[in-house]
Amino acid sequence: MSQRRPAMSVPSRGRPSPASGNLPERLFRLSEHRTTVRTELLAGLSTFLVMAYIIAVNPLILNRGGTGLDITQVATVTCLVAGVMTILMGLYANRAIAIAPGLGINAIVSFTLAGSLGLSYPEAMGVIVTQGLIATALVLLGVRRYVLDLVPYVLKTAIAVGIGFFILFIGLRNAGIAIALEDGTPTLAALDTWPIFVTVVGLLLTVVLIARGVRAGILVGILTATVVAFLVPGDVATFPSDPLSGPDFGLVGQFSFSYWTTLGGLTAVLVVFSILLADFFDTMGTLIGVGNRAGYLDDRGQFRDAQKPLLVDSVAAVAGGATSASSATSYIESLAGVEAGGRTGLVAVTTGALFLLALPFVSLVSAIPAAATAPALIIVGILMAGALTQPETGSGRRIDLNDIEVGVPVVLTILLMPLTFNITNGIGIGFISYVLIKVARGKAAQVPLGLYVVAAAFLVYFLRWALFDAQF
Repeated sequence: MSQRRPAMSVPSRGRPSPASGNLPERLFRLSEHRTTVRTELLAGLSTFLVMAYIIAVNPLILNRGGTGLDITQVATVTCLVAGVMTILMGLYANRAIAIAPGLGINAIVSFTLAGSLGLSYPEAMGVIVTQGLIATALVLLGVRRYVLDLVPYVLKTAIAVGIGFFILFIGLRNAGIAIALEDGTPTLAALDTWPIFVTVVGLLLTVVLIARGVRAGILVGILTATVVAFLVPGDVATFPSDPLSGPDFGLVGQFSFSYWTTLGGLTAVLVVFSILLADFFDTMGTLIGVGNRAGYLDDRGQFRDAQKPLLVDSVAAVAGGATSASSATSYIESLAGVEAGGRTGLVAVTTGALFLLALPFVSLVSAIPAAATAPALIIVGILMAGALTQPETGSGRRIDLNDIEVGVPVVLTILLMPLTFNITNGIGIGFISYVLIKVARGKAAQVPLGLYVVAAAFLVYFLRWALFDAQF
């Protein structure tokens, strides 16, 4: 059976030369992955530019709950954790996957842990460290890899496509195209603002370059859109007043486990479990999504050598809590580098190095506006959606949405990710509906025991407000 090749990848401009014994070749096996140093470096830069928003966004989110954190200090630890852990991912796992403090969990830290639950910020970080240690133990015991391999092909495909639509929606929202009315109803904005103009220029250019087979098309689109953002009126992009204001490492090591006393045993367990579940399956979705595009899945649709990236991801959660950056996790924006042709850990090493190089310029990096990175997210999301049309590896069968056993979990998984703005929600409802319909059709024996356990865990997660009066 032939090796699975990544779908819809950008055409190569030439085959890399055979292994020559140089250091990049020995470390990252570039020839084996049919790539070059130049391609990997450009892909790493693309991933960094698409992810750089987290340097500015993470401090804003962590402060919205009234934590009173210093913006420069949070930006510093954000760069530090993203840089060190992404480099570790590249060197240890040899995968083009970047890591940074995760959106979603940082909101839980700010609004719930340090907000409604009344934890101090060090105590909130103690919760993050705890769930990271548990996740690391689950990796070492093989549980996390077991669950990753357990996911049926149809759900893996749905997860990849759902994340694609999620990324597409983030791009539209960052551009100001997808907005919410005062009553919360989502809608499309009138296409008459300068940020939208910047996004459209970048999007059209990126589409043309990718159609022409230009590997750096996403990167060129981001840089061009950034230049346009500074040229148009309306302050779409602003140059920071003090671009050399960092770094400040004052938050490193500021965590505490006294949250057990503050919350009480039952609430503490529920809080840790909920964050662990969200982090666990967000990572699974990211690995499936990136692996599907990068060719990391084998002929059975399973992620090759998943133990290494899973271990790095779990350790990153611990590192994020220990440095007060919030839980660090694998980033779906890694797809920007993959779509630029990146395939090996050299992409991650490049991205991580750029995060570290950004430390003295934490304010300057934020000059790249969301409107300039939005086209990359839109394109990556569209390309990911193509997974729905791919035949099941080794069988030649395509996903049949007319079959209720397939259609219901697949459609629910895909739609709930962008509609609830939460990857875990989509994955959870996919597991539950898949198991439920199998049982209803008298096919309970076809469902592995592990899927029942996962589905039950998600039921507890979704019903925690009713079962335990959990207000988070």
